[in-house]
Amino acid sequence: MMRSVKKKQHLKMKMTKEKILVFGASDYTCYTIDVLEKQNEYEIFGILDYNIKKDDIFHGYKILGNDDDLPEIYKNTGIKKGIVTIGDNYTRKKVVERILGYIPDFTFVSAIHPSVILGKNARIGKGCAVMAGVILNNDTVVGNHCYIGTNASLDHDGIVGDFSNVMPGVTTGGNVRIGFCSTLGLGAKVIHGRTIGDHTIIGAGAVVVKDFGDQLVAFGVPAKKIRDRKVGEKYL
Repeated sequence: MMRSVKKKQHLKMKMTKEKILVFGASDYTCYTIDVLEKQNEYEIFGILDYNIKKDDIFHGYKILGNDDDLPEIYKNTGIKKGIVTIGDNYTRKKVVERILGYIPDFTFVSAIHPSVILGKNARIGKGCAVMAGVILNNDTVVGNHCYIGTNASLDHDGIVGDFSNVMPGVTTGGNVRIGFCSTLGLGAKVIHGRTIGDHTIIGAGAVVVKDFGDQLVAFGVPAKKIRDRKVGEKYL
């Protein structure tokens, strides 16, 4: 009898999920929620967003207010875990900074689709969204608050800097370095050993065969620098 009771208690504890908050309400949020539900590790308590009215329902979850309501929500619920689901990576960075300004020990969780393939020693940072079909080969490191899109493939020993976006269908060779807050556009390809700087955009379908520095836009086959860009400049 005692063994049966302990087993039930263990199952009950196993079924209890940590509550988290989702920041942002957009298409990016919808597919991140889909991943979180499939991941089945967390319970989404609600969403914070500036553009949707409080108490409205978005993608099945209640709007709790916006970022400025976070201290009160934490005071009432004790929840200090979540994920920022904003597609523009520089805006995502600013929201993360705002959250940490309110709650310095806030913990960011990652949404990782169950179909993701991780090679030996591959690592994913905090606050990331990693979509279906992604392959991260051995010793690849994805930084914090990154987005890795559907069917992207990053080969061995790659590094993706914090707040960077790797769009669906991107393919990189081994030892590729992607800088801070940069973006590889839809279906872009990067050959082995290339480096892409900080705040740089590589356009959709581009083929990168040489290194690119900071704060620029490049596209084409092969990719060529088109112009410089400012930090925080919108690209979506």
